[in-house]
Amino acid sequence: MRKSKYIFMAAVLAAAMQVLPSCKDEFLEKPAFGALSDQVLANRAGVDALLIGAYAALDGQGNGAAIAGGGQWEAAPTNWIYGSVAGADAHKGSSGSDQPAINSIQNFTLDPSNGFLNSKWRAMYEGVSRSNSVLNLLAQATDISEADKTSISAQARFLRGHFYFELKKMFNMVPWVDETTTDFNQPNTEDIWPKIEADFKFAMDNLPATQAQVGRVNKWAAAAYLGKTYLYEKKYQDAKPVFDQVISSGVTSNNLKYGLVDKFKDNFDAATENNKESVFAIQMVANDGTNTIANGNQGEMLNYPYNSPFRCCGFYQPTIDLVNSYRTTAVGLPFSITNYNANPVKHDQGLQSSDPFTPETGNLDPRLDWTAGRRGVPFLDWGNHPGQAWIREQISAGPYSSKKHIYYQATASTLSDQSSWAPGSAINVVLIRFADVLLMAAEVEAQLGNLTQAQDYVNMVRARAALPVNVVYKYADETKPMGGYSNAPAANYSVAPYPAGTFTGLGKEGALSAIYFERKLELAMEGHRFFDLVRWGIAEPVLNAYFAYEGKITGDVKEGRFTKGKNEYYPIPQRQINLQSVNGVSSLKQNPGYTQ
Repeated sequence: MRKSKYIFMAAVLAAAMQVLPSCKDEFLEKPAFGALSDQVLANRAGVDALLIGAYAALDGQGNGAAIAGGGQWEAAPTNWIYGSVAGADAHKGSSGSDQPAINSIQNFTLDPSNGFLNSKWRAMYEGVSRSNSVLNLLAQATDISEADKTSISAQARFLRGHFYFELKKMFNMVPWVDETTTDFNQPNTEDIWPKIEADFKFAMDNLPATQAQVGRVNKWAAAAYLGKTYLYEKKYQDAKPVFDQVISSGVTSNNLKYGLVDKFKDNFDAATENNKESVFAIQMVANDGTNTIANGNQGEMLNYPYNSPFRCCGFYQPTIDLVNSYRTTAVGLPFSITNYNANPVKHDQGLQSSDPFTPETGNLDPRLDWTAGRRGVPFLDWGNHPGQAWIREQISAGPYSSKKHIYYQATASTLSDQSSWAPGSAINVVLIRFADVLLMAAEVEAQLGNLTQAQDYVNMVRARAALPVNVVYKYADETKPMGGYSNAPAANYSVAPYPAGTFTGLGKEGALSAIYFERKLELAMEGHRFFDLVRWGIAEPVLNAYFAYEGKITGDVKEGRFTKGKNEYYPIPQRQINLQSVNGVSSLKQNPGYTQ
């Protein structure tokens, strides 16, 4: 479902219809001029417009940071700040003084006054509000069949489930507001997991398997999200049959049987999007005629190499710890799941681009070079990454550049958007892809003691990585990268599935560790890592080990410290606590460890 001017109008319509008092700000206290009444909107056209507006809220740009005077990246749907930077996949990047609010997030020194948290909260509750508006108006419409009402309701409830899932995994205890709520000063004392379950279950049971528009959610995306919800709750017995169905019978909204695409990189290229691996994605578009990049990955606009063909801005740099994780043995297995930093991948930290440098010659997983840009290796089709020349401040964030959201030079004229001071692109934000489903299912199987099945799922992911099409090749002519590639690999790539019986030999805990590590390799820089570490209960040792190692190399994380019992969740934004206060008493309770 490509976004269009119609969607922009729907988004404004939804915002005018209803804004949650729980996420209001000063400008919302003024009357909304030009708002349309329920009577005008309570029909098929009005409900459809509001539903499209709810889909439009998925990108986090509608009523979040931009209106609050912040940056569009503060509520980016990729969660690059809250999931990857906080999860040790990436440094903030740029320089130490740029966007300092992210420094406190990556080091866990943040407090409730951090404005980024308020932006994310507002953006997610805006999505809740728009979803609730659909459900409210749907009940009043008289020109929609019961079957269509059910489908529309299922889409709206899926979207609401997504927005609440985001809020739950970030803030834990948050207020539940639905289409029946009249008093919006709700407390955050109820665990909302059961209600999120109910929304995804309703969507799974009532959505069709395919949709006329690929961006609309189908039953199988809802099922995958339901399985993910059960997994977060540690309801493994409930999650297993759901994932079994998704894996055996699931299809995309455009009716492609779920599977892994042969080319890993095709998951991160607008030219090959909405493929069989895309379970649910936010549809992005470039050059939409608005002269903005609002619908073109605006949340990622900072995250391109500095002083490069992309112009801006040097944020979101993969960590040395992450890159070291891709070291493999001669037979293609991980060098070490726990001690990979003992044999680091060679890097150019501290070197100028004019200084001599030879890239790593040891065994590496090829997914590394589709995930992190490193010196001397092709940066897609833009030429070899030059190292320090594309890094704003190495001492702050290391020598690497992010890669999964970068558009190709060959298609830049149509699939990138240069309408703003930083680039946009048409690359979809894939919230759940089939590799993620397989690894979640593997985790469930291991938790239930089915170690052979768990290994089979992991090996499907590793076997794809091992396909020859995933090798990164050197340029045929280093001076003319667009002229094509040679038949010489850019590194000594070696990756392979685990031999039969490996997980059984490792036992349950060892198998789970292997699955956790596979998620790190496969899903790096996709916004999952922090939330995975928290739900696995290993955030404290993993992140503090990262701070101890990486802090000796880069200056930005040397003061980092994760505190167990506190930093598993972000603080409730102080702005929201203040807004929901009556006579000095707020209906919102602050998370443990943060001063209210």
